[in-house]
Amino acid sequence: MLKNIPNALTILRFILIIPIIYYILTGQYVAGFIVLTISGLTDVLDGCIARKFNFITNFGKLIDPLADKSTQVAVLAALTFRGIIPLWMLIIVFVKELVMVAGASFLYGKKLVVSSRWYGKLTTVLFYVAIVCSLFIEYWNTSINPASPLPGFDDYIYYLAIIATVFSLVMYFKQFYQDGYLKKENLKIED
Repeated sequence: MLKNIPNALTILRFILIIPIIYYILTGQYVAGFIVLTISGLTDVLDGCIARKFNFITNFGKLIDPLADKSTQVAVLAALTFRGIIPLWMLIIVFVKELVMVAGASFLYGKKLVVSSRWYGKLTTVLFYVAIVCSLFIEYWNTSINPASPLPGFDDYIYYLAIIATVFSLVMYFKQFYQDGYLKKENLKIED
């Protein structure tokens, strides 16, 4: 029973996507930030519990990054819908995550589970910081001081996050190739 606590926290992160999106779409940026922070804390907590008590499961290795990716893409989609970030950023992230999920599913079908690496975690952190900055700027500009709006300094963090996204995709492909996952003889589909 206790072994499932990290996975339960991960599933909670999927559930928290709904209120995060609702709050962003309705312009309730502080509430969106609070729920996003709770979601981030459950991510840290489930990882700490899983490692400390050796509750690491293959299901957790697969579902935890999927919760991260789902939250990130959903929040970026809401920010795009609100006109806070451009559509091209969402498209780049969505395509990268789609490729990563397809690759992870393929490897999982071959009984291989790929763990996240530092560059994937860096990308997640950069997007989290950029999203938090966007929520703060939007809150400031719409609720605190509309007469003196803050500049969009969050754009630069998004650019760094996009660069990290592309870099991490390249590094994952490089790792998969070096580990032999992408070599021709290993790509044969079994019936």
